[in-house]
Amino acid sequence: MSRNLDDYNSMRDFSATSEPAAVKRSGKKTAGDHALQFCIQKHDASHLHYDFRLELDGALKSWAVPKGPSLDPKVKRLAVHVEDHPLDYATFEGSIPEGHYGAGDVIVWDRGVWIPLEDPQKAYAKGKLKFELQGEKLAGVWNLVRTHMPGKKENWFLIKHQDSAARPQDDYDVLVAEPDSVLSERTLVDKPKLAAKQVKPLEKAAPKTRKKASGTLTGAHKAKIPAQLKPELATLVDSAPAGEWSYEIKFDGYRIMARIDHDQVQLFTRNGHDWTHKLPKQAEALAALGLESAWLDGEMVVANEQGVPDFQALQNAFDSGSSTDIVYYLFDLPYLNGVDLREVAVEERRAALSTVLGAHEQPLLRFSEAFDETPDALLNSACQMQMEGLIGKRLGSPYVSRRSGDWIKLKCKHRQEFVIVGYTDPKGARSAFGALLLGLHDRDSGELRYAGKVGTGFNETTLKSILVQLKPLQVKTAAVVNPPSGFEAKGVHWLKPKLLAEVAFAQMTKDGSVRHAVFHGLRDDKPAKDITEERAKPVKKSESKTTAKKPAKKAVASKPAPAETAPSQLGLANGKVRITHPDRVIDAVSGTTKMQLAEYYASVAEWILPQLKDRPVALVRAPDGIAGELFFQKNAEHLAIPGITTLDKEVTGQPVMLINNAEALIGAVQMSTVELHTWNATTVDLEKPDRFVLDLDPDPALPWKSMVEATALTLTVLDELGLKAFLKTSGGKGIHLVVPLTRKLGWEEVKDFSHAIVSHMAKLLPDRFSAVSGPKNRVGKIFIDYLRNGLGATTICTYAARTREGLPVSVPLFREEVAEIKGGNQWNIHNVHERLAEVGDEPWADMKKTRQSITAEMRKRVGMKK
Repeated sequence: MSRNLDDYNSMRDFSATSEPAAVKRSGKKTAGDHALQFCIQKHDASHLHYDFRLELDGALKSWAVPKGPSLDPKVKRLAVHVEDHPLDYATFEGSIPEGHYGAGDVIVWDRGVWIPLEDPQKAYAKGKLKFELQGEKLAGVWNLVRTHMPGKKENWFLIKHQDSAARPQDDYDVLVAEPDSVLSERTLVDKPKLAAKQVKPLEKAAPKTRKKASGTLTGAHKAKIPAQLKPELATLVDSAPAGEWSYEIKFDGYRIMARIDHDQVQLFTRNGHDWTHKLPKQAEALAALGLESAWLDGEMVVANEQGVPDFQALQNAFDSGSSTDIVYYLFDLPYLNGVDLREVAVEERRAALSTVLGAHEQPLLRFSEAFDETPDALLNSACQMQMEGLIGKRLGSPYVSRRSGDWIKLKCKHRQEFVIVGYTDPKGARSAFGALLLGLHDRDSGELRYAGKVGTGFNETTLKSILVQLKPLQVKTAAVVNPPSGFEAKGVHWLKPKLLAEVAFAQMTKDGSVRHAVFHGLRDDKPAKDITEERAKPVKKSESKTTAKKPAKKAVASKPAPAETAPSQLGLANGKVRITHPDRVIDAVSGTTKMQLAEYYASVAEWILPQLKDRPVALVRAPDGIAGELFFQKNAEHLAIPGITTLDKEVTGQPVMLINNAEALIGAVQMSTVELHTWNATTVDLEKPDRFVLDLDPDPALPWKSMVEATALTLTVLDELGLKAFLKTSGGKGIHLVVPLTRKLGWEEVKDFSHAIVSHMAKLLPDRFSAVSGPKNRVGKIFIDYLRNGLGATTICTYAARTREGLPVSVPLFREEVAEIKGGNQWNIHNVHERLAEVGDEPWADMKKTRQSITAEMRKRVGMKK
């Protein structure tokens, strides 16, 4: 380990900071072994600056660039040489604690490959480095030149070379144009400036007069009012993150953006639909604020008698055409009086909004207050009040018109048993039944009352197995005293109230029906007559105060077990699977436990089981967590997995296993399985594959931009051949292209064809692609892995987790999404549910009906002789 890396370690307390420690590596890599990586980290320490790092001799040579890089060759940027950093630092993002060296937030502003244009060691020693950058943001030729300026540390200049990537500073400032992380949704602003900024009160205006913005907000700039503005969306998380955040109540209503342009007020839904005509009173109240121009962001809400937002009452208000009871809770102000505030810190935008609303008393307009309590205590209170949860906003963050990690949501989760009182007929492609009708006994009268439906959370296996249990219980009349009528009662089969369903749901409506219900399994451990609505007990004030003082627990390990479910049992449709050591942490970074992984797989069973169905599967097991030894297992020998199907050597040439039901899926997790890999054939005909897969596997140093270009090029080749491909993230660095086939050819023929495609592309673009496996053969390139297409070879299953930090998941993609995401590990077991709720299986909707074969003409076009 170099002296500078010893210096790096001596300057840090790794028990307090999450920065990676420098460790001695076995075997010294040279520049010829692999592509050299670079990174630029935006670092908000005592002052905001940029850390420029180049890999050389097994470490990151580092310079602090106070003003950041410029694309203008005429602009020299001072670069102060600092201690070497370990290679693992290239992907570090996080917060260095106060009182420690470099205290402040860090993001990866750019990363990629750097190519020395002469011997790098000699050039570095000489103090004159000339190199090319291939990054997400920076490109072209650059110079790092040591100066003779006096000082305790070496002072260098970072200078852009004059080439096609150069741009005048006055025309384009890359730091302003692209401020965010290339690895995550994070961004930074200058905290010292934030601390110095003050929002001056806006002068009160007489009715019907215009207000002028008189305060000075750093990041604000004059601009015409945007014709359209999409809202910033929050990311669902399982626990409150570390750092500086403010928390508000999550309202159960309609998200509405308000646009004011002189006398015209318009109200838009999050999808851009104009609802001004539905909300005339709220439009009048906004007009009465007397603003010259503005965009305001908020939620339309109707409260019940207890003051809690009531979504059903809101819908009733819209249905009746009466908006008088709808209150517009406002929480952001991205534009005001000719000034664009989107780059202003969120706390200052909200302070300006509070001032604007405080100048006029408008009963239909209210400010969404933030609360000065720990998020754990707030969430506990919100859930007890039957609210949806909390919205957290990272202090210092700008306003962006997309889903962002700077806004998060913590949801209340309700889960309990219901009596199954009926079921509906299936519709469309659904089999067995459509939804289960639920009932609860009234706490006072004991009457069984209708409590709504649950139609999600099932898969083909559970649908069939549950229907078998439902049919013998059919009766002619409803067991509930208040059965649904009209359209909701059509196609209902009523049942004796014997079976119980465990259901998770967002909330209970005023009339006692569940909203956003998800089926989790059948229960048989309680009599149906005992099932009533579970209600949270009020917390004593003294207990509440104690809770508020406790620090928020890290990660999701603090999440309570589901109601009435033993912590070592996971309920399924046909019973339970016992999870031993449920609290064992399998990923130290996210704090994810074995039980939480099992809960993840149970929750995505309806999506992953169709991908596993009848395909031989291999397991990657991690008995000691993903940081321990991993085991790749292709057969079920010595594994007591309930519900698993095994095929012997006589059938497949090798012993294999099938996971075709939720019991086997969760049973595999019980045996410490994290990853599931599948064959390219099913038991319909194991000798003829029904797809082939091209795995784009990049040199780890390459920026994501290279993957975007490689995916587009590979798709172009497949399109020209006449083959339709479907995309998914690998859950790691790459992208998988899945090409469905009609079962006609054998393994060797399909593998040879996929190999020919890869060789064809490597010949066409040898500087970008490699057809040969191994790290040395993909230096600065992308290896297109065709080896997954042979007999017995496997690929990570769609929706399966990976044994990597954060437990990322392989997820289907639309073609156009490749350029929009930041990596193949975009989704993980904690955030993929939000995506499933938004798009489901739409990216792969046409896969099953795609009919295509490998033809002689295709073989000829990729250079095959036959």
